[in-house]
Amino acid sequence: MIRRTITIELESGLEARPVAMLVQVASQYDSSIYVECDSRRVNAKSIMGMMTLGLTAGEKVIVTAEGTDEENAVDGIEKYLTVG
Repeated sequence: MIRRTITIELESGLEARPVAMLVQVASQYDSSIYVECDSRRVNAKSIMGMMTLGLTAGEKVIVTAEGTDEENAVDGIEKYLTVG
């Protein structure tokens, strides 16, 4: 399992369209991927779950992945959240 703290650098934060894109990125991987903020932990492949976090630019999240491609999964999520 891999855990990494990532700062969201998307200007608009994670509104509906960026959340949908993040879910698409996460869904490319076989690993289980979760995003944590405060005490909440949601499946990164769930649009509804991700929307409930209401994440904004500058917030820090912990991304965890477990599976055969966990390293690539966390790298892909980090790239999306920091570059867009």
